[in-house]
Amino acid sequence: MESKSSWVTGVGILLGLCLLGLILGKAAIEVKEFERTVTVKGLAEQEVLADVVIWPIQYTEASNSLEGIYADLEKSEEKVKSFLKNYGVSEDEITVSTPFVTDKSAQQYGGSNNTQFRFVATQTVTVYSENVLEIRKLKTQLPELGKQGVALTGNEYQVRTEYLFTRLNEIKPDMIEASTNEARKAAQKFAEDSNSKLGKIKTAYQGQFSISNRDKNNTHIKKVRVVSTVVYYLDD
Repeated sequence: MESKSSWVTGVGILLGLCLLGLILGKAAIEVKEFERTVTVKGLAEQEVLADVVIWPIQYTEASNSLEGIYADLEKSEEKVKSFLKNYGVSEDEITVSTPFVTDKSAQQYGGSNNTQFRFVATQTVTVYSENVLEIRKLKTQLPELGKQGVALTGNEYQVRTEYLFTRLNEIKPDMIEASTNEARKAAQKFAEDSNSKLGKIKTAYQGQFSISNRDKNNTHIKKVRVVSTVVYYLDD
Protein backbone atom coordinates (compact mmCIF):
# COMPACT_ATOMS: atom_id res chain seq x y z
CA MET A 1 0.00 0.00 0.00
CA GLU A 2 2.83 2.35 0.85
CA SER A 3 4.56 1.56 -2.47
CA LYS A 4 1.38 2.21 -4.41
CA SER A 5 0.83 5.51 -2.59
CA SER A 6 4.38 6.62 -3.34
CA TRP A 7 3.92 5.76 -6.99
CA VAL A 8 0.71 7.79 -7.21
CA THR A 9 2.40 10.72 -5.47
CA GLY A 10 5.34 10.59 -7.90
CA VAL A 11 3.05 10.55 -10.93
CA GLY A 12 1.13 13.50 -9.52
CA ILE A 13 4.28 15.50 -9.00
CA LEU A 14 5.48 14.67 -12.53
CA LEU A 15 2.18 15.73 -14.06
CA GLY A 16 2.23 18.93 -12.01
CA LEU A 17 5.71 19.77 -13.20
CA CYS A 18 4.75 19.14 -16.82
CA LEU A 19 1.69 21.36 -16.47
CA LEU A 20 3.76 24.08 -14.84
CA GLY A 21 6.29 23.86 -17.66
CA LEU A 22 3.57 24.26 -20.28
CA ILE A 23 2.11 27.28 -18.49
CA LEU A 24 5.51 28.96 -18.11
CA GLY A 25 6.44 28.20 -21.72
CA LYS A 26 3.20 29.70 -22.98
CA ALA A 27 3.68 32.77 -20.81
CA ALA A 28 7.24 33.23 -22.13
CA ILE A 29 6.00 33.00 -25.70
CA GLU A 30 3.27 35.56 -25.04
CA VAL A 31 5.75 37.93 -23.40
CA LYS A 32 8.08 37.54 -26.37
CA GLU A 33 5.28 38.30 -28.80
CA PHE A 34 4.51 41.54 -26.98
CA GLU A 35 8.18 42.60 -26.85
CA ARG A 36 8.61 45.16 -29.61
CA THR A 37 11.93 46.83 -30.34
CA VAL A 38 13.53 49.06 -32.93
CA THR A 39 17.22 49.06 -33.88
CA VAL A 40 18.70 52.36 -35.00
CA LYS A 41 22.15 53.74 -35.81
CA GLY A 42 23.52 57.16 -34.96
CA LEU A 43 26.41 58.78 -36.82
CA ALA A 44 28.76 61.40 -35.39
CA GLU A 45 31.49 63.09 -37.43
CA GLN A 46 34.01 65.76 -36.50
CA GLU A 47 36.81 67.52 -38.35
CA VAL A 48 40.04 67.98 -36.43
CA LEU A 49 43.50 69.30 -37.13
CA ALA A 50 46.35 66.78 -36.99
CA ASP A 51 48.55 67.32 -33.94
CA VAL A 52 51.70 65.55 -35.20
CA VAL A 53 53.56 65.88 -38.50
CA ILE A 54 56.27 63.54 -39.78
CA TRP A 55 58.20 65.21 -42.60
CA PRO A 56 61.02 63.31 -44.35
CA ILE A 57 63.56 65.26 -46.43
CA GLN A 58 65.58 62.97 -48.68
CA TYR A 59 68.67 63.94 -50.69
CA THR A 60 71.17 62.17 -52.97
CA GLU A 61 74.91 62.37 -53.55
CA ALA A 62 77.11 60.72 -56.19
CA SER A 63 80.86 60.16 -56.31
CA ASN A 64 83.57 57.83 -57.52
CA SER A 65 85.01 57.34 -54.02
CA LEU A 66 83.46 56.27 -50.74
CA GLU A 67 85.35 58.95 -48.85
CA GLY A 68 84.03 61.61 -51.19
CA ILE A 69 80.40 60.48 -51.08
CA TYR A 70 80.33 60.34 -47.27
CA ALA A 71 81.92 63.79 -47.09
CA ASP A 72 79.26 65.15 -49.46
CA LEU A 73 76.50 63.51 -47.41
CA GLU A 74 77.79 65.20 -44.25
CA LYS A 75 77.78 68.58 -45.98
CA SER A 76 74.21 68.12 -47.21
CA GLU A 77 73.11 66.93 -43.78
CA GLU A 78 74.52 70.06 -42.16
CA LYS A 79 72.80 72.27 -44.73
CA VAL A 80 69.44 70.60 -44.16
CA LYS A 81 69.73 70.76 -40.36
CA SER A 82 70.86 74.40 -40.49
CA PHE A 83 67.91 75.22 -42.78
CA LEU A 84 65.46 73.63 -40.36
CA LYS A 85 66.91 75.27 -37.26
CA ASN A 86 66.87 78.69 -38.90
CA TYR A 87 63.12 78.29 -39.26
CA GLY A 88 62.58 77.32 -35.65
CA VAL A 89 62.77 73.52 -35.73
CA SER A 90 64.46 72.27 -32.56
CA GLU A 91 67.27 69.72 -32.42
CA ASP A 92 65.12 67.10 -30.67
CA GLU A 93 62.59 67.25 -33.52
CA ILE A 94 65.23 66.19 -36.08
CA THR A 95 66.51 62.68 -36.78
CA VAL A 96 68.96 61.54 -39.46
CA SER A 97 68.83 58.11 -41.08
CA THR A 98 71.79 55.90 -41.97
CA PRO A 99 72.97 56.57 -45.55
CA PHE A 100 72.04 54.03 -48.21
CA VAL A 101 75.00 53.65 -50.59
CA THR A 102 74.90 51.78 -53.91
CA ASP A 103 78.06 50.60 -55.66
CA LYS A 104 77.06 50.46 -59.31
CA SER A 105 80.20 48.56 -60.31
CA ALA A 106 79.14 45.71 -58.01
CA GLN A 107 75.70 45.37 -59.54
CA GLN A 108 75.18 42.27 -61.61
CA TYR A 109 72.88 43.84 -64.18
CA GLY A 110 72.69 47.21 -65.83
CA GLY A 111 75.11 49.39 -67.71
CA SER A 112 77.36 50.08 -64.73
CA ASN A 113 80.44 50.42 -66.95
CA ASN A 114 78.99 53.47 -68.67
CA THR A 115 77.91 55.38 -65.55
CA GLN A 116 79.65 58.60 -64.65
CA PHE A 117 79.76 57.89 -60.90
CA ARG A 118 80.46 54.58 -59.23
CA PHE A 119 78.73 55.34 -55.92
CA VAL A 120 75.24 56.81 -55.38
CA ALA A 121 73.90 57.45 -51.87
CA THR A 122 70.64 58.65 -50.36
CA GLN A 123 69.95 59.89 -46.85
CA THR A 124 66.86 61.18 -45.07
CA VAL A 125 66.46 63.86 -42.43
CA THR A 126 63.08 63.51 -40.71
CA VAL A 127 61.20 66.13 -38.75
CA TYR A 128 58.79 64.88 -36.08
CA SER A 129 56.90 67.85 -34.68
CA GLU A 130 53.65 68.92 -33.06
CA ASN A 131 53.84 72.31 -34.81
CA VAL A 132 51.80 71.15 -37.77
CA LEU A 133 50.90 74.49 -39.34
CA GLU A 134 54.42 75.88 -38.95
CA ILE A 135 55.93 72.85 -40.68
CA ARG A 136 53.41 73.12 -43.52
CA LYS A 137 54.57 76.68 -44.12
CA LEU A 138 58.21 75.62 -43.92
CA LYS A 139 57.75 73.01 -46.64
CA THR A 140 57.21 75.78 -49.17
CA GLN A 141 60.75 77.02 -48.46
CA LEU A 142 62.45 73.81 -49.66
CA PRO A 143 63.78 75.43 -52.87
CA GLU A 144 66.28 77.22 -50.62
CA LEU A 145 68.05 73.91 -50.10
CA GLY A 146 68.21 73.33 -53.83
CA LYS A 147 69.89 76.70 -54.26
CA GLN A 148 72.47 75.62 -51.68
CA GLY A 149 73.33 72.54 -53.76
CA VAL A 150 71.30 69.92 -51.90
CA ALA A 151 69.89 67.42 -54.42
CA LEU A 152 66.45 66.64 -53.02
CA THR A 153 65.03 63.34 -54.24
CA GLY A 154 62.45 60.69 -53.46
CA ASN A 155 59.06 59.87 -54.92
CA GLU A 156 55.81 60.79 -53.25
CA TYR A 157 55.41 57.38 -51.59
CA GLN A 158 58.91 57.14 -50.10
CA VAL A 159 59.07 60.65 -48.67
CA ARG A 160 55.39 61.29 -48.09
CA THR A 161 54.62 63.68 -45.27
CA GLU A 162 52.39 62.07 -42.65
CA TYR A 163 49.89 63.84 -40.43
CA LEU A 164 48.59 62.13 -37.30
CA PHE A 165 45.80 62.84 -34.84
CA THR A 166 46.66 61.41 -31.42
CA ARG A 167 44.09 63.04 -29.12
CA LEU A 168 41.17 60.75 -29.92
CA ASN A 169 40.46 60.01 -26.24
CA GLU A 170 39.79 63.72 -25.64
CA ILE A 171 36.89 63.86 -28.09
CA LYS A 172 35.51 60.33 -27.66
CA PRO A 173 32.94 61.11 -24.91
CA ASP A 174 31.34 64.00 -26.83
CA MET A 175 31.23 62.02 -30.07
CA ILE A 176 29.64 59.00 -28.39
CA GLU A 177 27.01 61.27 -26.86
CA ALA A 178 26.36 62.89 -30.25
CA SER A 179 25.99 59.54 -32.03
CA THR A 180 23.64 58.26 -29.31
CA ASN A 181 21.50 61.40 -29.61
CA GLU A 182 21.27 60.90 -33.37
CA ALA A 183 20.19 57.30 -32.83
CA ARG A 184 17.49 58.41 -30.39
CA LYS A 185 16.13 60.93 -32.92
CA ALA A 186 15.80 58.17 -35.50
CA ALA A 187 14.10 55.87 -32.99
CA GLN A 188 11.71 58.63 -31.90
CA LYS A 189 10.71 59.25 -35.50
CA PHE A 190 10.11 55.52 -36.04
CA ALA A 191 7.99 55.33 -32.89
CA GLU A 192 5.85 58.28 -33.97
CA ASP A 193 5.32 56.80 -37.43
CA SER A 194 4.19 53.48 -35.91
CA ASN A 195 1.89 55.11 -33.32
CA SER A 196 4.09 53.90 -30.49
CA LYS A 197 6.00 55.41 -27.63
CA LEU A 198 9.75 55.12 -27.32
CA GLY A 199 10.75 53.02 -24.33
CA LYS A 200 14.03 52.35 -22.57
CA ILE A 201 17.24 51.21 -24.19
CA LYS A 202 17.51 47.43 -24.48
CA THR A 203 21.08 47.26 -25.77
CA ALA A 204 23.64 49.70 -27.13
CA TYR A 205 26.81 49.08 -29.14
CA GLN A 206 29.60 51.56 -29.75
CA GLY A 207 31.14 51.21 -33.19
CA GLN A 208 34.79 51.55 -34.12
CA PHE A 209 36.22 55.06 -34.39
CA SER A 210 37.78 55.80 -37.76
CA ILE A 211 40.19 58.61 -38.66
CA SER A 212 40.68 59.53 -42.32
CA ASN A 213 41.89 62.46 -44.38
CA ARG A 214 39.22 65.01 -45.13
CA ASP A 215 40.46 65.13 -48.72
CA LYS A 216 43.63 64.28 -50.65
CA ASN A 217 44.81 67.90 -50.83
CA ASN A 218 44.50 68.66 -47.11
CA THR A 219 45.77 65.56 -45.37
CA HIS A 220 46.53 67.59 -42.23
CA ILE A 221 42.77 67.92 -41.66
CA LYS A 222 41.25 64.69 -40.37
CA LYS A 223 37.69 63.42 -40.25
CA VAL A 224 36.83 61.39 -37.15
CA ARG A 225 33.76 59.16 -37.45
CA VAL A 226 31.83 56.79 -35.18
CA VAL A 227 28.51 54.94 -35.53
CA SER A 228 26.57 53.76 -32.47
CA THR A 229 23.89 51.08 -32.67
CA VAL A 230 21.05 51.28 -30.12
CA VAL A 231 18.06 48.97 -29.60
CA TYR A 232 14.98 50.63 -27.99
CA TYR A 233 11.80 49.12 -26.63
CA LEU A 234 8.55 50.31 -28.18
CA ASP A 235 5.47 50.79 -26.01
CA ASP A 236 1.86 51.08 -27.16
